[in-house]
Amino acid sequence: MPPHKYKTGQDVHYSPPKGTVLGASKYTVVRPLPTEGGEIKYRIKSAAEHFERVAKESELTRR
Repeated sequence: MPPHKYKTGQDVHYSPPKGTVLGASKYTVVRPLPTEGGEIKYRIKSAAEHFERVAKESELTRR
């Protein structure tokens, strides 16, 4: 299993799949999640939103 690329507290840019409503551009990694179906996932949060999202590592880039 490859290591997680992003660390807790790191700022990232989220590029969601088409059709996903996106209200913010800057996100912070809340915590890495276990690999699921071969994809590394993260819980991310924006200060502009009142909820957290789950994102695949392939949907994130460094800010």
